[in-house]
Amino acid sequence: MEIVESLKPLVPWPLKVALKLVLSRLPLKNSFWKRVGIFVHGRMDEPEYAYEVFSKHFARYSSMCPGGGAVALELGPGDSLCSAIIARALGCSATFLLDVGNYALKDLSIYREMEKFLQKKGFPIPERDESPGLEGLLKIYSAKYLVEGLRSLRDIPNASVDFIWSQHVLEHVRKAEFFDLMVELRRVLRPRGMCSHAVDLKDHMGFALNNLRFPESLWESDFVARSGFYTNRIRYPEMLHLFERAGFRPEVVSVNRWDRLPTPKGKLAKEFQSVSEADLRVSEFEVVLRPA
Repeated sequence: MEIVESLKPLVPWPLKVALKLVLSRLPLKNSFWKRVGIFVHGRMDEPEYAYEVFSKHFARYSSMCPGGGAVALELGPGDSLCSAIIARALGCSATFLLDVGNYALKDLSIYREMEKFLQKKGFPIPERDESPGLEGLLKIYSAKYLVEGLRSLRDIPNASVDFIWSQHVLEHVRKAEFFDLMVELRRVLRPRGMCSHAVDLKDHMGFALNNLRFPESLWESDFVARSGFYTNRIRYPEMLHLFERAGFRPEVVSVNRWDRLPTPKGKLAKEFQSVSEADLRVSEFEVVLRPA
C-alpha cells in the first residue's frame, strides 16, 4: 500500500494533508484516483516492478527452502493482484492476497500484461479463456483475495502458509491492530516458514517525519486514519520488539538512515521527543521473520 504522491514535491505537506482530508471524503471509485495519481495503493500493476519486488522477497524464502509448492501470503496487494500470477510462475502452489478493502483493479488487461511479461522471461502461463473475469483468473492461479483484514486472516487455518511478504505495508497497519496482526501471522505460518517485509518509516506527506508532529489522540482517530496518509508511527526498535513478542525471530536485512533529522526534533509531539535521534533517523528497513 505504498502511497504514490503525484504532486510531490510541488505541494507543501500541510496542503497535502488538507487536500487529502477533503478528497478522501468524495464518493469516487479507486480506479479514478489511480488515473489521477492520488490515493494510489502501490505500483504492483507494473509488470517489471511487480516481478522485481516479489522476486526479491521470494528469493529470501527459496534460498532457505528450495523446491516448489509453497503457499504464499501477500499483505496489502493494493491496486493489483499480479503477485498471484508471479507466485505461480515461481513455483508456489497457492496464494492468499490479504487487504483491508477491495482495492484491486478489475481491468483484466493489467493481468494479461503481467502474463506476457512472464512469458517473455520463459515462464509457462496457463491457457485460459480471454475473459474469465477476476474471480475466474484468481481460480486459475489458485489465489484467494481476502478484503477484511484481521477478520479474514483469522479464517486462515493454523500453520498453513510457508511464505508471507509485504512491500511498504506494515507502516500502514492501524497501531491498535499491529500486534494482533503479527500474532495471527505467526499462527498461520508453518514452523519452517518465513516472512519478508520492507518497511517505510517516512511520512507520506513530505517524506520526512511530519507525521510525528501530531498528538496521539488526533493521529489515531478514524478521521485521520481514513484520509489516505495514515502511518502507525511505530519506530524501528519498537517494531522489532513487537515482532519478537508475537513469536518471531527478526533478522534485519538492511537499514536506511537519514544523515540528519529531516524534521526538527523540537517540532515533534511530546511522545516522540524522548525517542533517540539514532532511532528517529531510520527511514526504511527490510527484515526477515522466522518462528522463534
